[in-house]
Amino acid sequence: MAVTMADHHGQSTFDDLSKLCRINHSYQKGDRFGRLFPDLPALWIDPDALVAIGAPGGPMDAGPNPPKAKTVPVGHVFFGQFIDHDVTLDLTSSIGAVNAPSSISNARTPTLDLDCVYGAGPEAHPYQYHADGPFKGSKLVTAKDMRRGKRRGAKDHDLPRNGQDVAIIGDFRNDENRIVSQIQHGMISVHNKFCDELHAAHGYSGKELYEHARQQTMWHYQWAAVHDFLVAMCGKSVVHRILSEGRQFYTPKVPFIPVEFSVAAYRFGHSMAPLKIVIRHGGPAEDLFGGNLGNGFAPVQGDHEIIEWNKVFFVDGNKTGVQRAERCDPGMAPDLLDLAVLSAEVEAKDRSLAGRNLRRGQSFLLPSGEQVAAAMGHTDAQIKKVTDAAHRASGKILHGATPLWFWLLTEAEVVGRDGTDKCEGLGPVGATIVAEVIIGLLECDGRSWLSSNRDWAPDPDKRTIGDLLNWATGEAIIDLREAALVTA
Repeated sequence: MAVTMADHHGQSTFDDLSKLCRINHSYQKGDRFGRLFPDLPALWIDPDALVAIGAPGGPMDAGPNPPKAKTVPVGHVFFGQFIDHDVTLDLTSSIGAVNAPSSISNARTPTLDLDCVYGAGPEAHPYQYHADGPFKGSKLVTAKDMRRGKRRGAKDHDLPRNGQDVAIIGDFRNDENRIVSQIQHGMISVHNKFCDELHAAHGYSGKELYEHARQQTMWHYQWAAVHDFLVAMCGKSVVHRILSEGRQFYTPKVPFIPVEFSVAAYRFGHSMAPLKIVIRHGGPAEDLFGGNLGNGFAPVQGDHEIIEWNKVFFVDGNKTGVQRAERCDPGMAPDLLDLAVLSAEVEAKDRSLAGRNLRRGQSFLLPSGEQVAAAMGHTDAQIKKVTDAAHRASGKILHGATPLWFWLLTEAEVVGRDGTDKCEGLGPVGATIVAEVIIGLLECDGRSWLSSNRDWAPDPDKRTIGDLLNWATGEAIIDLREAALVTA
């Protein structure tokens, strides 16, 4: 029986409760976090050792010019962030305390339903939607709509904002840096373009138009999440195996977010974030954590802040001139090891994202990478190869028992995506966790493409996230660039 939505929208029922009867089983609510391997023991390592591993200039500091991945466009780092914001929001856990996943609320629905874009829909959140005209209650409001159609160049490409410049969107985090806010704006534009097409082709309006356009937007986004993002980060063989042979480890009846995913495996993107990104043709390399790109929670100031999608994603199959992500390995950009965005009052040990990740894993009582790999059927020799490399990568601080997040990053470096592409994406343990959870969230949601119609596929020109965003906004971005050139 397919569960059609998260548990907190209505109590779900089960067709066969006997399937849930096993040792240590407890019913897992969809609006709480949970565990993928509840029977594995928690790892403990001296917190000072974890701080030392993630310290600026320490073992995880990749330096100013680390080598880049060969096959992964940098935009996928931020599309991964967007997906994360669609399925998880933990507002209550603390690094300084032991956290019980089942007691922590997930403020997002654990499905790829774009509630970060749609909020609770036009009836509950009418301020996000057109209030009059032919698209009343169906189209999402943009910055241009809030100026009642008066064109102001680049500012038309911004998110809608209130009088205090706070973005009026379903998840505040999608305004925290310019790239993720531009993806949010792009997904709003995708929905609105589907509204235009469906209204013209079928005469739909109001709620009927909203539902049809939302389904098209969701399914295209979900397809890109699986066949573009997951293939790039986890490998084609892993994704195709799970789709054709089923999931082995993430097998809930009600979708929930496991902490082995959210606190460890899915944080691989932190190692792939670069210091600088070129976002426009002919433009300079912009600092990710400052300047135009780091200008979060603020309006677009000009065309220099508008992302040209074919600089950060592969568009129309073109890979030339597209910036690549950093390699997937235990190294991280120096700025992430001393976060300038944090208040000056924050202790030095808490300013490193790497150190915070390592300590957060311990606060959630996560098992070691070795324990998880063994539970997933990997041999002692396979595990030891990664463990020995993790010992070296940690500056010989770790000795045979490795935090799950660090072990998975090392596996990406030593074994590689699909077992061959070292540093291009997650290795077999990390890839299986990430791909099984995301595919499982889709298969447990009766509204998704994978649950509703597995024969469905987008048109060939909309099968990657880069193509989808470019289809919705590319012409307007080109017009903006040409207008800027004329002005110059």
